[in-house]
Amino acid sequence: RLVESGGGLVQPGGSLRLSCAVSGGIIRKANMGWYRQAPGKQRELVATIASGGSSNYADSVKGRFTISRDNAKSTVYLQMSSLKPEDTAVYYCNARTSWTDYWGQGTQVTVSS
Repeated sequence: RLVESGGGLVQPGGSLRLSCAVSGGIIRKANMGWYRQAPGKQRELVATIASGGSSNYADSVKGRFTISRDNAKSTVYLQMSSLKPEDTAVYYCNARTSWTDYWGQGTQVTVSS
């Protein structure tokens, strides 16, 4: 139900935009989020956006990342700027509904010179 895209290799200081296509008609009922998992580390929250549009960010990405949603396109975005090597991870899209959590397969983001 969730398919991420937009990952890749970028130099430090660069930008990427991740997209999450949400199928099944659930996006309007879901609080959406982006999580990431670096090698050897636990999955961590990056940003969330509620169905009403309010957003929340991890301290490590505040001011650099922006989460947004387009319900008409059933898509959630994560605009990432001023990327750092420590942002390297697999990024996962999450849809949290009243009945379950949905996860995408992840997209790799590598920040390296």
